[in-house]
Amino acid sequence: MVSLTAPYVSGFLAFREVPFLVDAVRRLREKEPCLMPQVLLVDGNGVLHHRGFGVACHLGVLTDLPCVGVAKKLLQVDGLENNAQHKEKIQLLQARGDSFPLMGGSGTILGMALKSHDHSTKPLYVSVGHKMSLEAAMRLTLGCCRFRIPEPVRQADIRSRDYIRRTLGVPGPPAPGRERNQKAQRPKACPKEGSEEPAGSSRHPKLQDTGPVRAAQAGPCC
Repeated sequence: MVSLTAPYVSGFLAFREVPFLVDAVRRLREKEPCLMPQVLLVDGNGVLHHRGFGVACHLGVLTDLPCVGVAKKLLQVDGLENNAQHKEKIQLLQARGDSFPLMGGSGTILGMALKSHDHSTKPLYVSVGHKMSLEAAMRLTLGCCRFRIPEPVRQADIRSRDYIRRTLGVPGPPAPGRERNQKAQRPKACPKEGSEEPAGSSRHPKLQDTGPVRAAQAGPCC
C-alpha cells in the first residue's frame, strides 16, 4: 500500500505512479530475482502520448525492461479523435485479433487498436513502451487475453481492489471478473465491458488520493 500525493494530470501519469512501480520492480529484483518478468504490461500508453513518451516508456527506461502500453481508452493526440470515423473502424473489427493502425496527423503510426476478444465491443489501444516492436507488443498482448483486458493487468486490478476491501474495510461489489463459484468453468463470453475498467469515480471517497499502484507482469513470452 502506498500513498499517492501527486494529483492526476492527463499526460503526466508517469510522475504520479512510476516511482512506486520502479520501487516494486527493485524489491522484486532484490528479494525474488528468479521471478523477474521478461516484459511489463502497463495499464497506460507508450509512444501513443502527447510527447511521445508515456508511462510505459518512462517505466521501461528506468527499469531497463521491455514494456508494452495497453490502454482501455483512446488518448486523443496528434489528430487522433474518438469521432465517427474512428467508431466506424471499430465496427469493422469482427473477430479476436482484428486491428487497425492508429496513424496521427503527422503520418506516424502511434499504436494499434486491437479487438482482444470475440465478444468485446471496445478495442484495446496498444503502443510501444520500451525495447519492444509494435508487432511483438500486439502478439504478446493478444496472447495474454482471456477476456478483453490482458490477464496480468486484469488480475492486478482485481487483486489490488480486493486488497483494499479486505485491508480498509471499504464496502463494494465483488472484484471485477471474480467468479462467484471458483469451481465453475471459465465463462465463454467476455464480462460486461465496464467490469474491467479502473475504479474511477466509483472508488470510495477516502481512496481518491491513496491506493495501490498496480504493476502487471507477463511471464516468459515466445
